[in-house]
Amino acid sequence: MYLGVDGGGTKTAFCLIDDDGAIVATTRTAGIHYLASGIDIIEPLLAEGVTRVCAQAGITPEAITYAFFGIPCHGEVLSDVPKLDALPRAVLGTDRYRCGNDMICGWAGSLGAADGINVVAGTGSIAYGENGDRRSRTGGWSELFGDEGSAYWVAVRGLNAFSRMSDGRLPRGPLAGILRTALGLTDDLEAVDVVMNRWQGDRAKIAALSTVVSEAADAGDTVCAAILRDAGRELAAMVDAEARALRFPGHQQIPVSYSGGMFTCPPLLAAFRQSLTGRYDLREPLFPPDHGAALYAARLAGHSPITMGRLS
Repeated sequence: MYLGVDGGGTKTAFCLIDDDGAIVATTRTAGIHYLASGIDIIEPLLAEGVTRVCAQAGITPEAITYAFFGIPCHGEVLSDVPKLDALPRAVLGTDRYRCGNDMICGWAGSLGAADGINVVAGTGSIAYGENGDRRSRTGGWSELFGDEGSAYWVAVRGLNAFSRMSDGRLPRGPLAGILRTALGLTDDLEAVDVVMNRWQGDRAKIAALSTVVSEAADAGDTVCAAILRDAGRELAAMVDAEARALRFPGHQQIPVSYSGGMFTCPPLLAAFRQSLTGRYDLREPLFPPDHGAALYAARLAGHSPITMGRLS
């Protein structure tokens, strides 16, 4: 049995697979974005999820052959890495595991843990790829000065467009009314109170407003449509950077895939696809990130489930 754990800001997904890569058990707990909520949240949530999947499978944690734990922000605060890497030991009762950044889960799921590049665009954004022994990440520089193309990035630009529509710097498009309704505003300026005071700038709540931008674009808002096109182009730029860093041969078609909720937005996905040059082989994701994390656990243990061969 191989366990994959895909940690996130709003949820953590657990997936247990057998030797053939078939799913045996899954569950979810709350998110483990520890930079937002503290490192002490991680171990209890991991214990909760591991206990659930093992109960479903009728095994004990010690029976798990190998596990991979994808933890948000892993590796971004170097002094925290030893602490993060030690946490699953008490949960599993063994040392048969590895921790890493949750971007690896998206890559392993989308491409079946095969060489290539994956772009994640959820609340944040990041790209990760592997080519033989080479590994590289691009993006993921936080919502303050990075995360281009993410839900947060799209939402902030939507809020900015709303403010400019409200005071006359932009013509009022469908976004104006749709956002007023979504936030329950009686006056446009109340948006400041809602986002900054009531929400306290909460990252996840702001990111959720990306759906408002998508809805407004569908309703014909040209400003919102441009935001989504720009998001797709920004995500494609991450692929280009990854291709250079991973040194794929110039003649090789590079497998590329994607994961995260923003890619369910057709205009963004279309812009992403159109921005990729001919050397990329864009593929729909094979598996969700938690399944990918389990496949990666199997690969780390030296085993290749049959599902990992679907790309070959």
